Amino acid sequence: MTLVHTLLHLTNFKSPLLQTLVPSVAAAYTIQAAFAVPSIIAQSEKFYDFSGSLTYLTVTAISLYLPSLRAKLATDAGIGSLSSFLASPFVNAAGAGGLGWRSVVLSGAVTIWAVRLGSFLFQRILKDGHDSRFEEIKKSPGRFAGAWTAQATWVSLCLMPVIAVNSIPASALAATGALKLTDILGLSLYAGGLLFEVVADRQKSKWSQERKDKVHDEEFLTRGLWSVSRHPNYFGESTLWTGIATTAVGAVMSSPVRAALGALSIPSAAALCFVSPAFVTFLLLKVSGVPLSEKKYDKRYGDRKEYQEWKRNTPKFFPKLF
Repeated sequence: MTLVHTLLHLTNFKSPLLQTLVPSVAAAYTIQAAFAVPSIIAQSEKFYDFSGSLTYLTVTAISLYLPSLRAKLATDAGIGSLSSFLASPFVNAAGAGGLGWRSVVLSGAVTIWAVRLGSFLFQRILKDGHDSRFEEIKKSPGRFAGAWTAQATWVSLCLMPVIAVNSIPASALAATGALKLTDILGLSLYAGGLLFEVVADRQKSKWSQERKDKVHDEEFLTRGLWSVSRHPNYFGESTLWTGIATTAVGAVMSSPVRAALGALSIPSAAALCFVSPAFVTFLLLKVSGVPLSEKKYDKRYGDRKEYQEWKRNTPKFFPKLF
């Protein structure tokens, strides 16, 4: 507990936002470094996606419970048993370190997404034995280390809106109000995006398995959601993070909350929330998602008429409605 007190003291900034943000981001880089070192030595990407999901879950939990931990230790009440500590923010939601419903819902949304996607990707690499994204990168320690650092940055930026909401002091929770239009819109976007991603992943997994079982001889998938977007899973990913940001911004933008978090301006509060979907979409469209996939399939099937027709008639990202 002495170590915990020391860490809390070192991060005891005046701003409640920084009190939660700094330890959360530090945890992201620490976890990624712990997985990166043995993976770089072994030149293995097996635990890359698994560690990413674990980092999402850990950082979300830290941001959710850290304000409560600070409140308890500040009153010398101690944290008591682990079960009582984990339950206390929910039982005493109106007290110091209590949780607003948006904190619970958004943290739960991230947890559902991380567990689903992490388990899906981990099962896939265990089955395939490799990830084509890292065939060349893992041979270079410097480039491979950069990939792990990028993942820590990805987690940190994606979770900014969740960390911001989880940082709102209990005294300012009343200012966030009850259900708002941004809550309805944001949670609808999250649910729709998650469903889109899950269905797209399952359709591709089923298609791949059927191809291995020689049920069909199709070279590339053009059915289901893959007929309305060339990358429907990535579109779903971008959409669900936009939903999380939309719900978060409705709470963070109110004047009392911005003041409580450290005198945030309206633009900085909006940026704090929407840096998440902006970064995810940029990453998917310009760096690691769409460009790598398009390059791989263009190389394999670029000279085929049916592939050229599919690319010409199917949007790259946003699904066609008609």
